[in-house]
This record gives sequence, C-alpha cells and structure tokens, in this order.
Amino acid sequence: MNLPVPDGMDRRHFMRHMAAGATILPAMQFINHVKANAQTVRKNQKACILLWMSGGPPTIDIWDLKPGSKNGGEFQPVSTKGDMQISEHMSKTAGVMDELSIVRSMSTREADHGRGRYFMHTSYVPNPTVIHPTFGSVASHELASSRKDLEIPSFVSVGGSSMGPGYLGMSHAPFMVQSNGQIQNAGQSNETGRLGQRLAMLGEIESNFINSNRGEFPKAHKEVYQKAVNLMTSDQMRAFEVAQESDQVKQMYGVGGGGAGMGMGANRFGEGCLLARRLVESGVPFVEVDMGGWDLHNDVFNTLRDQRLPQLDTAMSALVADLKMRGLLEHTTIVWMGEFGRTPRINQNVGRDHWAASWSAVVGGGGLKGGQAIGSTDKDGIGIEGQSYVPGNIWASVAHALGIPLDTVHTSKRGRPMKLANGQPPIAELIG
Repeated sequence: MNLPVPDGMDRRHFMRHMAAGATILPAMQFINHVKANAQTVRKNQKACILLWMSGGPPTIDIWDLKPGSKNGGEFQPVSTKGDMQISEHMSKTAGVMDELSIVRSMSTREADHGRGRYFMHTSYVPNPTVIHPTFGSVASHELASSRKDLEIPSFVSVGGSSMGPGYLGMSHAPFMVQSNGQIQNAGQSNETGRLGQRLAMLGEIESNFINSNRGEFPKAHKEVYQKAVNLMTSDQMRAFEVAQESDQVKQMYGVGGGGAGMGMGANRFGEGCLLARRLVESGVPFVEVDMGGWDLHNDVFNTLRDQRLPQLDTAMSALVADLKMRGLLEHTTIVWMGEFGRTPRINQNVGRDHWAASWSAVVGGGGLKGGQAIGSTDKDGIGIEGQSYVPGNIWASVAHALGIPLDTVHTSKRGRPMKLANGQPPIAELIG
C-alpha cells in the first residue's frame, strides 16, 4: 500500500508569501533593510549536514568493495587515511576518512523508495495513523529556540524537498532552496512603497484568525510568515549567497570551473555542500543536501565512474576539509546515506537493483570517532556479519553529537508518546 508521505508544511504556501515579499523588495533593497545592530552569529554551535543520496546508492561499489567476489564489480579498493578501503574513484575522500566512519552493517526491510526514504529520515516505518518528523525537524525543534540570534530558517533543504515535520508543526518544516541559494518562486520587482502597509494588514488579519480559535494552523502560519519577513530583513541572508565565495573555494568544491562536469552549476551537489557550510557557519542547526541519480538499475559502473563518483568525491572531501580548516568540523556532524543500498548481484543490464538487507552509511565530525569501519558484510556482500544497525542508531548517534538528550519524548497529535530516534541507542563505536 502506498502510504502518504507529506512534506509537512505546505511549502508552496510558504513560497507564495516569500514571492509576495520579494516582489516588494528588489534585490538591492535587502542590504538597505538589514538590521543595523544584528549580532554576529556564533560559529561554535552544533549542527548536522545530511548528504542525502536520493535513489539508493550502490554502497558495495563505494564504501564496501568485494574484490575477488562474483559480486565485486569493476572497481578496485584504495586505502584511506584511517586505514580502511574504499572505491578507487573516491581518492580525494580517502584523504579525509580519518574524520569519518563507515557503518557497513546497515540493514532494514524497506527496499521501496518511498518507504525507505521515510524510514531513513524519521527512524520509523510509515504508519497510516501518524506522520513522524524527519530528523531535521527534530533538530530544529530541539535546538532553534536556544539560538536567539538566528533569523533564517533552522532547517534548510538544499536541492530537494526532504521530508516533513509531522507532529512537530510546520514551523519546523524544511525551507527549500536551490543549490545556488536561491529561493524558488521568489522573484523581485521595484514595488517598495507598500511593504509596511501590506505586512501590517496581513498581520492584523492573521491575528484575528488566530483569535477565532480555529486550531493551531493559523498560529503556525503566522510563525512561518514571520520567518519569511525575517529573511527579507536579516543580514544572515548573505549565507545563501554562494556566488560570493572566492574562486579558490568554489574550485575546491568542484563548482568553480576546471574539468568536465565541474563548471559552476554543473556540480549542483558541490554547490549545495558549499551552501551547507555557509549555513552552519551562520548558525543553522540542520542542513540537508540532496544528490539524486542513484537509482542505477542500468549501466551502473559507467555512470559511477563518469558522473556520480567524481562529483561526490570532490564535494564530500571539500566539505570535510573546509569545515575542519574553519574549526567547524568538531561541532558539525556529517551523515551520508540514501534510502537503501543496491543488490550485490549485478543484473543483466549491468546494473544493481534495490537492496536493503546489507549496505553502508557514513557518519563523522561533531566529536564522533572517525577513521573506522563499523560492522561488516560477508565476502559477497549479501549478509551482515555480527551487529546490524537501523536508521534510529544513526540518528541517536547524531543526537548525542548535537547534545539532544536521548531520552527526549515528543507527543503525536493523538497524544501518543514518541521516542527520539524510535528509542534506538547510539552506535557505541561512534560515541567512544
């Protein structure tokens, strides 16, 4: 059965507000309306960047190669800094693997894209009676209130739609932007005169709507609209201006030219990773960066060699190195994963199909222990040997890194207690 997997807050509704505001303020007016005494956002606040591999990546060809096996494929392993082996086409990332750990024994029963995506984001399998929040919304809910200086959204989704906030409310829904930092549907014009009047009018209407006791939606609506106003008037908006980075930094992420597929805009994932760094540097606690194109039922090795892995390798290694250079890595947790892995067996189309029984995720930074392979699969990559892990273990480990108490319990709309990370413990090897 295909269960509804809503994106939480109606983002199109939010974007209509953004578009309305942006048509009133031309681009240059953002600077003129910056708050004069805005405090500098601290750079040591904890954050998480989720690198989401939409479609289900073949981790047997990336993080857990099986040379000599009938399932091994065409790639050879290379040694990493941190004494592991990964794909030869991830050579740049190999140089920063002392900061990252590979969890090689992920195992779930959700090999459907929608269900797997839901499970990996929320720690819960889809249920028709409750919509669970994605972990980005959990992080926003738990951390944003303590960041009084943060005027931009506390959960940003880059290049994709992520999942929704469920019972935590749409004020913790992902704010979706393109990889270049532009907000979709937010055009600009020169209509500046009636800005204050329009905002005051809308505020009065929405206050009256809230006072009419029509449930929680109007109040949440007003909160979201206020975030849109803050976006227009805060100097923190500059965090979205990826183009302002130096050519040297852009090139490091693969978006500054130099090489096939590496021109500005060509490596959207690299651009998104650079934006993610800028956002956490500004105090945003959770950023998700989407990299699609992993549903490789056909021609898996050519696609990986020529497209997916060069872009992933450049962007992921740059993100780790850049965060470390700026003193942000110890406060920023990085998670790399998709909705599942892909079959050890290579199909007749030289591709790999959906496979949830044994695959890998990568976690590091944020004070977690790096440079290790946690768990293992058998020689052909088919089964887990020893301890297996589910998404709740990943997110409990991230919660530990973010300082979110593991005994946190939220309440669903129907009054049911919902445990953080579905009550799963963190991975012991990560937290030390």
